[in-house]
This record gives sequence, C-alpha cells and structure tokens, in this order.
Amino acid sequence: MAMRAEALTPPPVVRSAQTEPRERGRALGADAREGVVRCWAGYERLFDVWGADVREIADATLERTHAWAPGLADEIAGIAAGAGLETWQIAALNARTEILARGRGECSTVVLLETPPRTLQTWDWHEHLRDVTFVWELEPRPGHVVRTFTEYGIVGKIGVNSAGLGLHVNILHHASDGGGDGVPVHIVARRVLDEAATVDEAAEIARSADVCASTVLTAVDRHSAACLELCPAGLAELRPSDGVLLHTNHFLDPELAEGEDSREEDPGSWDRLEALEQCTEELRAAPSLSDVMKVHDAPVCCHPEPGAPFGERYATLATISLDVAGGHLRLRAGGPCAEASPWITV
Repeated sequence: MAMRAEALTPPPVVRSAQTEPRERGRALGADAREGVVRCWAGYERLFDVWGADVREIADATLERTHAWAPGLADEIAGIAAGAGLETWQIAALNARTEILARGRGECSTVVLLETPPRTLQTWDWHEHLRDVTFVWELEPRPGHVVRTFTEYGIVGKIGVNSAGLGLHVNILHHASDGGGDGVPVHIVARRVLDEAATVDEAAEIARSADVCASTVLTAVDRHSAACLELCPAGLAELRPSDGVLLHTNHFLDPELAEGEDSREEDPGSWDRLEALEQCTEELRAAPSLSDVMKVHDAPVCCHPEPGAPFGERYATLATISLDVAGGHLRLRAGGPCAEASPWITV
C-alpha cells in the first residue's frame, strides 16, 4: 500500500484554566460547541446503526460516575450546559465504548522501557470521526497538569500528566461485557491521569472501578510500565518482558483470555501483535518508532477497506507518543505512513 502523501491537519489544542470541574466543563462546551455537537452527531449515527440502548446506558453509567468520580460527573454536566446539549448525551459520549461494546477495535501500542521510556500508539477508529478529536490541557488541581488526546465531549483518553505518568488506551472485548452498570473506561482513564503519579497508583485506581466494558490501559512512568487489562471479570497487570511492552486489542492474561471475543471472527489483533513482535529489535534500534510501525499487511497502520460500509470503515486517525519525563505528548494526524503530516508537541 502506498504511503499517505497528503498533509493532514493536527487536532486543535484547548487549554482550560478553570479548576472547578463544572465550570471547566461549561467553558469547554461553550468554547468548543461546534466540535461537541459534531462529535455527538457522528456518534448518534453509529448508535442508530448499532441499535444500542443509548439513553439507558448513558443514564446508568452517569450514575456510577457520580459515585466513583463525582468531579468528572460534574464536568460532564458542565460540558452539556456549555454546548447546549442534554447531560445524558455527553454521558453517552463518555460511555461510547460501553454502548458500542461489541464493536471492532484496532489500536497498537509499543512501550520501550528505556531511559527515558519511549512509547507510541496508533489510534484507530471510525473514519467519519476523524474531525472530532482535540488535545485538552487542564489543571485538575493546582500544579498538576493533564494533557490528553480525546474526542470532543469525552473527558479523557490517551495522555500524560506533569507528575510523570503516561497512559495509552486500547479497546478490548470480553464475554463479561454488556449493560450499563459500570464506570465508563474513559472515566477511568481520566481519573488515572488526574490522580496517579506512578504505575502502581494507576493500577490501584483502575482496580477500584467496577466497569461494564473492557479496555487495556498501558501505564508508563519514568521507571516502570504495565498493561492493565480491565474488564467486568477483573483486572490483570502485565509487566514488560526484557524492557518491552506490546499490546493490540485482545487479552494477553491467560485467565482473562478465556473470555475473549473472538479470534475466529476478527484475527487482526493477533496478526498485528505478531507483526510487532517480529520487529522488536528494529523498534529498539529505530530513532523513530513510527518508521517501524508502517506495517500495512497486518495492519498496524490501518486504512479503510475498499467498499466497507458505514460503521466498518476503520482507519488510523492519529499516531501518539508520550514523554513521561517532560509531561508532554507528541502526535500527528493519520497513521505512521502519514509522513507529510506535521508532528505537534503539547
């Protein structure tokens, strides 16, 4: 496959000075109203195609968020007020993984535990949602800065904080997934970024959340890393092997893998992990991890399949690395092959 030649525009950066959650959300919703409304419209199309019980799941997960992370529930309400949407609609955006729990997932994450650590993730998702992402810089408490790549209306996703904790996110699927009786995984990711300074603290926060969908949070600090495989059936911690952590979109913990959905129907995650394992030494030696991850056969660098219908047009929409020592993230729009697209550092 030919490399992408056109230069893609990087996602915008929004910086929030408010420290009170509801006011921070209200300001974001007002300032980025067009993006939030566009994001809701894009997901509403998906929800309609999938026939999900959107309002029911949104209400249930928001109730669980109120109990587990009340400040983030307030922030959701603020975003809705600022953008002129209903609170349940913003709650649905934050619970989009739970609502689309049986959807396909395609993201690949690499961590090299060097000094300092090097990380890279491809963020693969529905192509029609290419223009609903942004980078949010906020200060949940004085002196603690969070920088997160996310979607308008969703409070957090992939990111890093000034305490030196970084987080990559890959969707997973498990037989125990379903319903709305749980904390959304995006809420878990954001609370980790808000509160954790180490991998062990990230694991403790993630373990305290009762979830109803699955994900893997790859937490990295200056000295350690772990893939936290999280699902309604439990949480497993996977540590680096010889200084390397690789993860795609299936469970690697043997016990949780027994509930995997399902290799026979979509073997792509296993193919991508095998491709990354085969180029581990190239990754170690490469000045740029993205150069090694221009793999289309697996595909680590994902492009929509010709003729794929709406709801099945997956693409690598962003390539993201985390500087945990400096508390910054570096990203560009598109996949590792999007060489003409500029990198930005936030």
